[in-house]
Parts: sequence; C-alpha cells; structure tokens
Amino acid sequence: MKPLLIACCLVAMSGLTHAGEAQPMAQDPKVEARLLVISEELRCLVCQNEALSSSHAELAEDLRREVRKLIRENKTDAEIKTYLVERYGDFVLYKPPLKPLTWPLWFGPFILFGLALFGLWRYLRLRKQLPSSRLDAQGRAQVEQLLKD
Repeated sequence: MKPLLIACCLVAMSGLTHAGEAQPMAQDPKVEARLLVISEELRCLVCQNEALSSSHAELAEDLRREVRKLIRENKTDAEIKTYLVERYGDFVLYKPPLKPLTWPLWFGPFILFGLALFGLWRYLRLRKQLPSSRLDAQGRAQVEQLLKD
C-alpha cells in the first residue's frame, strides 16, 4: 500500500516541475559576439547596477533583441549607443558623458566629501574654542555639598 501511495504522490508532483524553454542557439555568432561587447557597456534599466549582457529582466531581453536588430542593419557601435541614449537617456550608459546634466553624477560625491571634511574641521575648531568645563577646588566643594544635601 505504501509504495503505491508514494508512487502516486511522485507522479502527481512531477507535473509541478518542468524545464524552462530552451534558448535557441545564436543564429549568427558574429552578431552575438558584437552584442556581448556592446551590452557590457550598457546598463540594464530595470536592474540599474547590472550590465545589459548579464541581466535576466524582460526589458533587458527586449533591449538585446533591439541591439541585435541594429547590428544586423549594419549600424556602428556608436550609432547603436546614440540610438539607445536618444531613446532612454544617458542612464543607459555605464559611463555617461561629461556634460552639465551629468555633473552631479561625476562631481557630486567629491563635493559631498569636501563638505563633510569642512564640517568636521569647523566642528573641531569650534570645540577647541569652547571654555573648559573643569571645576576648580571651590566649585568641586560646592558640588559635593549639593550632592550631600
């Protein structure tokens, strides 16, 4: 009875597990190699900190499909990147160009670090100027008298 019950459970559960759809082999290895080079320089718009080449997001797959199409149309790497930047903005590039719109991206961390150093310097300077809170013998005697009462 037990082996039959176990067999029925295994058969019933086997329908729950299935293999994913196999990805087709690259039809053109040259296109795939070029896609890999280009997509390493592009950012996944969903994952944000992952290269387009290694992302598993659906949008990343759509972008790779778009890049493949542009490669087959004999577009240069620069033309492909320009197309993607026009469509999605500088954020799609891992190394955005240096222009006024991206200055906060390039210089923001240095400015924040400089402000933090200035704040620390000012705090230490003001702390040095504050009067000392040490008590002399007379003040200590008064504190001891107050604590006794």
